Order: sequence, then C-alpha cells, then structure tokens
Amino acid sequence: MAMKLDHDDLDRLIEKISTSDIQEFLLEGEDFKLEIKRNLFDQGQVINNLVPNISVDRQKIASQQTISDNVSLAKEPEVPQVAPPGRSDLTEITSPMVGTFYRAAAPGEDPFVEVGNNIAVGQTICILEAMKLMNEIESEFNAEIVEILVENGTPVEFGQVLMRVKQS
Repeated sequence: MAMKLDHDDLDRLIEKISTSDIQEFLLEGEDFKLEIKRNLFDQGQVINNLVPNISVDRQKIASQQTISDNVSLAKEPEVPQVAPPGRSDLTEITSPMVGTFYRAAAPGEDPFVEVGNNIAVGQTICILEAMKLMNEIESEFNAEIVEILVENGTPVEFGQVLMRVKQS
C-alpha cells in the first residue's frame, strides 16, 4: 500500500505528536522517512513548551508535493554557535528551545533589550520562533544586559547561550 503525505497531513501529524506524550516517532515509506525526537528534560525538569526536532530524509520525496521550509530537512548537522567563555560574575540566559532568535517584535521595531539595559523579572528580552509560533522569552531575574551573543534572525539550539547578564 503506497502512502502519500502532503503538507497538510504532515502539519496535522506534527501537531498531534507535539500535543501528545510521544517522545519518539518514526514513520517510513518507500521514498521517505520521518523521525521526530523530543528532549523532554531540562536539568531534570519537564519543559512545558515542547518542540520536536524534525528531520526528513528526502531522496525521492521530491516526487511528492514539496514540503515547505518550516520542516528542517535532513542535512549535515550545523555546528551551533559556541559562546566564548564568560566571566564568573555573569549569568547566562540560554535558549529553552530550538528556534529562530529575534531581538525585536517585528522588523524595523526597536530591540527588546540592548547591552547596558537593566531588565526586570517578567520583562520580554527576545522572541524565539518555532514552527511559526512566536514565543516571548522573559527574564527570570533583575539584571543588566552585558552581552548579546546571537545575531537577529539566527537559528538557535536548545541550551545555546543567548545573552549574559549581571544580576542586581
């Protein structure tokens, strides 16, 4: 039995999996392989906002409908940007998910924070976009922004250092 997955089928499948307790999912057809694995633990705590890591083996899938860019196709894994070593008096703010880092709410708008700004608990410091969802990342403490380590519009990995702050 041949199985065809169009873009809508794939979206529905990913949505179902992302709202379930499924941690790993593998679907193979004659000309494709879809594998979804999720990291459910962050330093021993369950993450509320789960984002599946999606890879699709795309040798013959081109004969089916094209899957749009919000599904990352299997390539050589990109080496994540590694933050330079930090000072011991600074606190690192890390990415809680895989996504795209944005410093402002929209193109042309002022960034949420700049180096030297003082931030308060609950203040939005950046946006991470994952699967077309905009996730506002809020500060967990009162602090001064000392370094912003990621360029606007850059893909980030789970746990990647985004900023360094000096807590007040």
